[in-house]
Amino acid sequence: MTATAPGSLPAMGRDVAIVTDSTAYLPPKSAAAAGVWVVPLQVVVDGRSLDEGTAFGPRELTEALRRRVRVSTSRPSPRAFLDAYQSVVSAGASAVVSVHISGHLSGTGDAARLAAKDAPVPVEVVDSHSLGMGLGYAVLSCAEAADLGGPVEHVAEAGRRRAERRSACFYVDTLEYLRRGGRIGAAQALLGTALAVKPLLHLQDGEIQPLEKVRTSSRAVARLEELALERAGAEPVDIAVHHLDNAERADALAQRLRARLPAVGQLVVSEVGAVIGAHVGPGLLAVVVAPQLNGLA
Repeated sequence: MTATAPGSLPAMGRDVAIVTDSTAYLPPKSAAAAGVWVVPLQVVVDGRSLDEGTAFGPRELTEALRRRVRVSTSRPSPRAFLDAYQSVVSAGASAVVSVHISGHLSGTGDAARLAAKDAPVPVEVVDSHSLGMGLGYAVLSCAEAADLGGPVEHVAEAGRRRAERRSACFYVDTLEYLRRGGRIGAAQALLGTALAVKPLLHLQDGEIQPLEKVRTSSRAVARLEELALERAGAEPVDIAVHHLDNAERADALAQRLRARLPAVGQLVVSEVGAVIGAHVGPGLLAVVVAPQLNGLA
């Protein structure tokens, strides 16, 4: 499998190239502007392996899940990462920072580390302990640090610092998809609860953990909003609202957060791709709060 390049790489004058994986769900314009190289994870549909974000997106996934088609996911191959590293070196990079989905949720980082051993330049692999724009904002912070001309260690540290400060809470209609995919972690304790109970989950130390239980989906959305406001406080933050087949609620939640947060910078609303979507199912609503960094290098 080959990497996809949303922008020119590396960015003009940048010695350190930034590579990530498709679960960052960076808006294409943001990825292109930041000069980020994206390596796709794989979606396996009825035994056929496809690159995430190409022929099989959120709409196709939702239809497949509702028809009970078997959908699974897999990490990129080390070869895909090595191809990406060689490509950015050919474009002029002298080092690479490779930032990825939590190692507790995917073996993607392991594949990147294997590839790094054979890369023609130093590669620093960063486990974001996150996914979605929790990963995406860390990637963008790495790109900002690289644009300032920092060494590879400083660029990687900017990503780690940004990822450590983020919070990510989400609501799912059912835990069944997480259970099937083996990604449920400590939230296993919520299985078997009343069907009327709606679980709120969060990422803690890179794992999916139970947060709260509420009675209705409306209350779950309201509680997501309250949690985002609490975690953002008054400091400058970037926000992301992710969803799967739940655009109306996602847009409305984003509008309320924009109105209520005094220091929000970027606010991204995006539908998750097939890799994350296959493990959470239709109806997902998630909020990522990423405090901005004071000083990158």
